[in-house]
Amino acid sequence: MDVPGPVSRRAAAAAATMLLRTARVPRECWFLPTALLCAYGFFASLRPSEPFLTPYLLGPDKNLTERQESRPDRLLVLKVLWNDFLTCYSSRPLLCWSVWWALSTCGYFQVVNYTQGLWEKVMPSRHAAIYNGGVEAVSTLLGAIAVFMVGYIKISWSTWGEMTLSLCSLLIAAAVYIMDTVGNIWVCYASYVVFRIIYMLLITIATFQIAANLSMERYALVFGVNTFIALALQTLLTLTVVDASGLGLEITTQFLIYASYFAFIAVVFLVNGAVSVIKKYRKQEDQESSSPVTTS
Repeated sequence: MDVPGPVSRRAAAAAATMLLRTARVPRECWFLPTALLCAYGFFASLRPSEPFLTPYLLGPDKNLTERQESRPDRLLVLKVLWNDFLTCYSSRPLLCWSVWWALSTCGYFQVVNYTQGLWEKVMPSRHAAIYNGGVEAVSTLLGAIAVFMVGYIKISWSTWGEMTLSLCSLLIAAAVYIMDTVGNIWVCYASYVVFRIIYMLLITIATFQIAANLSMERYALVFGVNTFIALALQTLLTLTVVDASGLGLEITTQFLIYASYFAFIAVVFLVNGAVSVIKKYRKQEDQESSSPVTTS
């Protein structure tokens, strides 16, 4: 057995020093994120006004007893939110635009999330050059240009808004159907661009119409509810159509369902819009017939 000499001792010392230096690197790398997390936890838990809240609520000008103050303030908040919810969605124009907003956003997310799979089936990337990223960029740019043109559209949205939503939803359904059935990648690209332009144009109009029927304090409530409904429907649609625990359909069948989904939206708003227009014109005719005729 060899006894380690001075050279081997120096080599061992150098190796130990190197190990210590390398061991310090992770600690130094983790120090800043750990410090930031600790600081975030500290300030997130810091509630400087909490000790003064109870004395404030129990003050003589608030007319609250200690027993009343100990009940949740959340019940009051929920009651206010529920009343605001009923007030907002009792407006028929806001309800119609919100329903379209939620339904179409659900379908839009599905098409955008799974269109890459459809394109891969139409034109596999391993066999030819693909331009998926360029198409996404072009569709976004053209959609933004279309949004800027919204201000130049002159139409009575209160009268023809639902019919416009029906027509545009039908065009979206046609674009998705063409993407699904035509085996040409360039036609798929063009249909996708049309699909995104129409959606971005309409979602801007819908957002404006919803905001026009709301007070600023209720924006978060209505758009939060609409977004929640859209995501809930998307989750249900994904579990039913895409997920293996559901139907687990092929990508082409999925897009056929998405096209049918937008066609269903178009039919619903067509019927609803037609009824609304007929009622409005009948009301105008009744008002004109009931108004007194002045004679000289």
